[in-house]
Amino acid sequence: MRAMLLRSPRPVEETPLSLAELPDPKPGPGQVLIRVSVCGLCHTDLHTVEGELPPHKQPLIPGHQVVGTVQAAGDGVSNLAVGDRVGVPWLHQTCGVCEYCLSGRENLCERALFTGLDVDGGYAELMVAPEAYCYRLPDGYPDVAVAPLLCAGIIGYRALRLSEVKPGQALGLYGFGASAHIALQVARYWGCRCYVFTRSQNHRTLAQELGAVWTGAVEDAPPEPLHSAISFAPAGRLVPLALRALRPGGTLALASIYMDPIPSLDYTADLYRERTLRSVTAATRQDARELLALAPRVPIQTQVQVYPLTEANAALSDLKHSRLRAAGVLQVAQ
Repeated sequence: MRAMLLRSPRPVEETPLSLAELPDPKPGPGQVLIRVSVCGLCHTDLHTVEGELPPHKQPLIPGHQVVGTVQAAGDGVSNLAVGDRVGVPWLHQTCGVCEYCLSGRENLCERALFTGLDVDGGYAELMVAPEAYCYRLPDGYPDVAVAPLLCAGIIGYRALRLSEVKPGQALGLYGFGASAHIALQVARYWGCRCYVFTRSQNHRTLAQELGAVWTGAVEDAPPEPLHSAISFAPAGRLVPLALRALRPGGTLALASIYMDPIPSLDYTADLYRERTLRSVTAATRQDARELLALAPRVPIQTQVQVYPLTEANAALSDLKHSRLRAAGVLQVAQ
């Protein structure tokens, strides 16, 4: 099979991914072999490729928003069959027996494995994944359109829940890429008033097209105090700004796996009056099931820019420098 392989992390401008011919993987017990059609791009891929989030194996095939077709099944597979269209997300597998797994918080499992970090991902023509962590995908979505739902969508949905925003309330979104453009659509479906903070005029235009009631720079004050906010940008300097835009009792959720250092917070100005600051860590299978069921009802429309598999370095560079309008997707199948 062909794959874009990471041998040593370095800046994307130095082309860390190279095209390789590798042996076809084989599914083990409980696993399926997937012929990959497309794989979405994620900031986590960028952080892994550049070494800010060191890969847990080398060489590594990145990618964790995978759409493909089941080609073969290992022993014990019972719910998926050859020919089924499936999606593979970030969460590859958990232990299933720790206190977090048993309490519905498998995203916090200390023995969790992640696609494209601990195991090879979807920047390849073939991959294997546990049947229990794959998802049938909603009808009506072409492969390139459904791929961003598998991480950007799932994480955006979990971030919305952890922000504790309620229908009809004011929500702030800091940074506006793949995840935020999906979260905005869900929040609008819930009747929320959405305020988008981004430096990109293209992103502001898209946010307005999707129903944001206001857009501005991250330093700007919104027209009203926010009930909740989500920061999708890995920029720690945004945290005090977002906290100060909250109403008393408001919650700021941080939806980045990696973040620059957060400046010192002023307790009185930033946190007092029961403002809450919380992180978003991965997602659970229940998050994925709920988001994929919700997507056709909204209906969520993803904005995608498609690249050939061999242009993965250039695609990640465009992601890094905010040249994507929303989401990027690698076209793997020829």
